[in-house]
Amino acid sequence: MRRVYMDHSATTPMDPEIAQSVLKYMVEDFGNPSSIHAFGREARKAVEEARERVASAIGANPAEIIFTSGGTEADNMAILGVATANCKKGTHIITSTVEHHAGLDTCKHLEKNGFTVTYIPVDETGRVRVADVARAITKNTILITIMHANNEVGTIQPIEEIGKLAREKGVYFHVDAVQSVGKIPVHVDELNVDLMSISSHKIYGPKGVGCLYVRKGVRLTPITHGGSQERKRRAGTENVPGIVGFGLAMEKAVQDLRDEAPRLTRMRDRLIKGILERLDHTQLNGHPTERLPHNVNFSFQFIEGESLLLMLDMKGVAASSGSACTSGSLDPSHVLLAMGIPHEVAHGSLRLTLGRVNTEADVDYILEVLPPIVERLRAMSPLNAGYQVTARECSAHV
Repeated sequence: MRRVYMDHSATTPMDPEIAQSVLKYMVEDFGNPSSIHAFGREARKAVEEARERVASAIGANPAEIIFTSGGTEADNMAILGVATANCKKGTHIITSTVEHHAGLDTCKHLEKNGFTVTYIPVDETGRVRVADVARAITKNTILITIMHANNEVGTIQPIEEIGKLAREKGVYFHVDAVQSVGKIPVHVDELNVDLMSISSHKIYGPKGVGCLYVRKGVRLTPITHGGSQERKRRAGTENVPGIVGFGLAMEKAVQDLRDEAPRLTRMRDRLIKGILERLDHTQLNGHPTERLPHNVNFSFQFIEGESLLLMLDMKGVAASSGSACTSGSLDPSHVLLAMGIPHEVAHGSLRLTLGRVNTEADVDYILEVLPPIVERLRAMSPLNAGYQVTARECSAHV
């Protein structure tokens, strides 16, 4: 059976060359980077070289990179760290209704501890309006946290404009760039950001490692204690093999971006056009143009997304209905609901995210197997039966 992996927003396969480098620092150069002997010095050198690679990829200074266990920890570190360090200045935070749960749940935690959070709504494409952010800023605002590109629908936010606004108002600006790094150009100065979260396993690096960029001068309280690692900002022995792989993945992602982004965009657009032409009562979710080059997200009326995923899996196709972090939930996507999509339509969503391993033949296969599956599910759906009865009744009165 043909196997097609189109869930790259959940995770990516590790690059084979990167895997070899990771293995070397697990088996051969295994020293603790805090040790002063030769083994430790070799590990420390590898960590600092990786830090330089990560910093260079986003236009930062190496001293501004804090290695973490991934995007979730980076989001927590940014939001909790800024809130704690600046609570005497203010206790108001601004975010959006379509953030990843790593950001939303952290903000909700702060609400239980005396902070006030404003959740900015989005338009029907999932995009934040800069004017709404401007209206929400008060003298008590200390942080704005908005993701660069949405992990479910792929919509790219007006980060540069929000960053300019935050800088004018003297408010720290954190951006979750887990989905955008390696897919579109990301430069911290051009985007006017103060803090940025990145994850390795979204760009063909190892799982369990990422970083938080913290601009020089930003006040940030550590959220872990027990050691002086990462310039006393993140205690704990560094994950040397993961950090090495992460650094190489960042370097390669930037090198490949010029050729890979247009290739993914072509396949993305073929998928969108082909599915919309083959299936009625289907809508594309997210912004039609301001979206990630590899993201396709649809809602199919009259079906359940879980059944669709299971039947695609039987055909060898790996996809998702939204964020991998909420894949065990039966609730519809909070992102789609925030965009104004009805509850029953949001339940029938499908996310296809392309990557390096995908080819035009994979697109052809999706266009071959997906429409019959959707039609079969609709034929069995009581929602569809109700629609057909209503349609017949309406036509009888015409």
